[in-house]
Amino acid sequence: MAESAPALRENLKALRLDRRPAPAPRRSRRRIAAGIVALLVLLLVVARGLRGGAAVPVETARVVKLAPSGDGSPSAVPVLAGSGYVVSADRYISIGVRVPGRIDRYLVEEGAHVKAGDPLVQLDARDYESAVARLEATLRSAHAQAVLKRKQLERARSLAGSKVVSRDELDVRQAEADAADAAVNQNEAELAAAKVNLEYTTLRAPRSGVILAKLKEVGEIAVPGGFSGSGDLIRMANLEDLRGQVDITESELAKVHMGQRAEVVPDAYPDRKYPAHVVKLYPQVDRQKGTLRVEVQIERLDDFLWPDMSARITFLEDVPTPPGAGAVLVPRSALRTDEAGSFVWVVRDGRVGRAGVVTDRTFGEQVQVTGGLGGDEVVVVGSPPPLRDGQAVATK
Repeated sequence: MAESAPALRENLKALRLDRRPAPAPRRSRRRIAAGIVALLVLLLVVARGLRGGAAVPVETARVVKLAPSGDGSPSAVPVLAGSGYVVSADRYISIGVRVPGRIDRYLVEEGAHVKAGDPLVQLDARDYESAVARLEATLRSAHAQAVLKRKQLERARSLAGSKVVSRDELDVRQAEADAADAAVNQNEAELAAAKVNLEYTTLRAPRSGVILAKLKEVGEIAVPGGFSGSGDLIRMANLEDLRGQVDITESELAKVHMGQRAEVVPDAYPDRKYPAHVVKLYPQVDRQKGTLRVEVQIERLDDFLWPDMSARITFLEDVPTPPGAGAVLVPRSALRTDEAGSFVWVVRDGRVGRAGVVTDRTFGEQVQVTGGLGGDEVVVVGSPPPLRDGQAVATK
């Protein structure tokens, strides 16, 4: 007998599977809630970074403002610098012997300041003194012989008038007197040469300077000439004209010219600065190095400067500063350009802001700005990541 409809529905309901998820445990719910909170915090941090809150590391530099001049005279800014040396304008002066002899004694020590004509080295002069004495005696003998021959000539002339002395004998007396006079002149010349050689036994300073080195020891035999200056006894330098010498690359030649102002700072005394100006551009470029040697003359000298000292040489360029207004300079790497023009990123209170600028001349790594900056700003330099107005930055 067929079942009724209600009973059939009950049976079918009993056979249906329940597909609803089982209720989650209490611990799983807490984990889900914590994950949601962490996700919200992460989204908040990302949103804050997008709004400029994340600090971006950047390199900064301060804008330079030159003090205004009262008369409109130019101020100087560095355009090129390099490491070089302090040298003497005359390089080294090597003093050697003119006559051979044994070194008797040195009259100066290394580091001594000497003037032109000061004695430096004394050679053993006894041989030359005896030569002078011998020639002086020879000269006296020649003078006596010349006097005798002159008197004989006068007597012959007086007797020639009375036909006592022949014409031929008178000519002989005349020739003897002339030969005696010539012998006197010859002995005087030899004596003068001997006296010069005697003077050469004392080596003297040819000009003012400082003694750098003694090249031989007392007791050695010094001879003039030889190879590689083997006869040199003293090396000195002229300190009245010291210069800074530096090699610059060919690509930097346009930044240097004759008469240009410069500054020399010895490595030994970094707090001492010496004004200078360019006096020599060597006429040949070193092909292998691709450099040209430049010399600057140091204008004010003192006892702190010595030849061959290493020094930092900076070349300067004049920047006109009108009366009452100072020139503003920014590093060239701080300038940016887009469709709106030139601008820089100015850092204030840990955030950057865009500042449009008007640029003028370039002086080495500095660019003169005639509008947009006051001169007391800190700007971003180098190659920073993309920045936005209000972006938080951290200076390196």
